[in-house]
Amino acid sequence: MNLSFYTAAVGAWQQQERLNVHGNNIANVNNYGFRAKRPVFSDLMYDYVQGAAGDDLARGTGAYMVSADTDFNPTGVSDTGLAMDYAIEGDGFFALWDPATGDYSYTRDGSFTMSQYMLRNDETGELETKWYLSDGFGKFVMGQNGRLIEVTDQKEKLPVGIFDFVNYNGMENLGDNRFSPIEKNGQLRVGSGKLLQGCLENSNVDLANELVKVIESQRSFSYALKMIQCSDEIETTVNGLR
Repeated sequence: MNLSFYTAAVGAWQQQERLNVHGNNIANVNNYGFRAKRPVFSDLMYDYVQGAAGDDLARGTGAYMVSADTDFNPTGVSDTGLAMDYAIEGDGFFALWDPATGDYSYTRDGSFTMSQYMLRNDETGELETKWYLSDGFGKFVMGQNGRLIEVTDQKEKLPVGIFDFVNYNGMENLGDNRFSPIEKNGQLRVGSGKLLQGCLENSNVDLANELVKVIESQRSFSYALKMIQCSDEIETTVNGLR
């Protein structure tokens, strides 16, 4: 079959993937701490894409969305008046510890609450249940000293830790504005950002830009479908001449 048919089919498929990314950004435009995604494309001149029938398509069959990189550029904050809401002015993340798995994740979303957790008292050795700062989803916020933050007064400014990495590229998105570092992000270090209480960081989605990208994707998708139709008409004409 004409190679243009495959090129157009791959193009339509990838524009649909691009639309999904921008649509998700638009859906989270009012979600505090959300980091927008940016689709990254590469040509297929030297790559293979598995076809629907399991066969590899020939080289040079269009473009492919290799990833959706996260845009970590900071944005403004909104006052909430809630003492347990925190934002970071500048670079850095809040660290969250999951007691069920022992894993750490990182976020810019500082909409915290408090939850009970049982820890052993260092002096008496007995288990004690206390209130600690939490994200409300079973994870606990780490303090400046790398330990859980005990809440005794809901209105006081708590010593919430700010942590950072040398490189953000490639951080794994865990959902709910949570990220997990990978090897190339480097070692964890103390963040240079400033802690703000009583406010939350806004989403960094640029709605105007996202709408423009959606229109671009829709136009490209329609052009790809037109190309498929044209290729089909050419094949029909050739078959009619036999």
